[in-house]
Amino acid sequence: MGRNGWARWLYSAVLYGLSPLVWKRVWRERALTHSRWQRLGFVPRSSAGRAVIWLHCASVGEVLAAQPLIETLLERYPGRELVVSTMTATGAERVQAIADSRQTRGQAGHLRHCFIALDFPGAARRFVRRLRPQAAIIFETELWPNVLAACHSREVPVVVSNGRLSPRAFEGYRRVRPLMRDALSHVTWLAAKSDADAERFQALGMAVEHVTVVGSLKFDFLPNDAEFERSERLRTLLGQRPAWVAGSTHPGEDEQVLAAHAVLLESQPDALLILVPRHPQRFDAVAALCREHGFTLARRSQEERPEAGTQVYLADTMGELLGFYGAAMVAFVGGSLAPIGGHNLLEPAAMGTPVITGKHLDNFLDVAATLREADVLLEVDDATALGRELIRLFDDPDERERLSRTGQAVIEANRGALKRTLDGLATYLEEK
Repeated sequence: MGRNGWARWLYSAVLYGLSPLVWKRVWRERALTHSRWQRLGFVPRSSAGRAVIWLHCASVGEVLAAQPLIETLLERYPGRELVVSTMTATGAERVQAIADSRQTRGQAGHLRHCFIALDFPGAARRFVRRLRPQAAIIFETELWPNVLAACHSREVPVVVSNGRLSPRAFEGYRRVRPLMRDALSHVTWLAAKSDADAERFQALGMAVEHVTVVGSLKFDFLPNDAEFERSERLRTLLGQRPAWVAGSTHPGEDEQVLAAHAVLLESQPDALLILVPRHPQRFDAVAALCREHGFTLARRSQEERPEAGTQVYLADTMGELLGFYGAAMVAFVGGSLAPIGGHNLLEPAAMGTPVITGKHLDNFLDVAATLREADVLLEVDDATALGRELIRLFDDPDERERLSRTGQAVIEANRGALKRTLDGLATYLEEK
């Protein structure tokens, strides 16, 4: 079992003890197209005997960030089957959206989704045995100890792509360092996002010789034509009104966003807020919150159009955030006024939209630093500051144009992590 195997044994015992709570949590994360037995490793086997490349992403945000990698793997290895697993149902929907979009465009490749097994030892072994991947690619930080051990026992190389470890996550993992050392001992190659991320992984026990700093794959994100077409349709729907979007908001942020919108309405009475909560289970609660604060509301899920008197347009649908980022004049990226760690700042920038964020950016420190250095990241402390920043930007079209142009240029200048990652992966994906 190895010198740190006792830590995994203890971890597994605790996991079994918590299994009723774990199962209750994942019971809610259901996609009607998938059996719940997949959570115990009963995933479909490869079709037509194709070799499998397995890529795991935690949820919808990671799937979006990994999309350049997904698309390129499908193009570079058209004879393989790319299986993308997620933990959440929203992640499953996003993988299916990518597959549907590729099919519509007539692009080659074999892409399917499954749910990753819960990290019980038996379920993990069954998952890897049935999937039989040629290589496992873990996106960012989803390091499940028993799954990694199962890969190791079947001689499946494990690559961590876009490896990141925020300071807060690092402090948490330090408390279970023996367990992390055991998990990282099964990682064949770690493609780190930054020097700081590489150092944190090494401090947890990752072998220095198995780590390469390749940069952030998020800069290789390039919206496709369909996203720009969607944003044009949404812009037509919104009309000529000054519109801003608050994307991926969390509890405690919606109230601040609405307060900022109230400040903006004092100087821009016809302004429209497009509010996009992070989690679909919160859509109804956020709609009620908007009404409680006295805002006139239209809900996209109910096919209500934002009329002249609509003050908040609740985008309570899935898969449309990029389009709304492109349709708006200014974007606020959530998870940053509340202590969540932020969300992808590059998505609105890639769509040519000025970016405002709060100060809680632990998950995107390197991206934020790059945007900050180029003077295209606008950071605010609270609702009042957000409202003032919105007023300033709506009153200054030249500044909005500068932020739009420079933001897209920064993304273009920092691309390259995808190529470096694919070059490293080629070693493990050669035909056998």
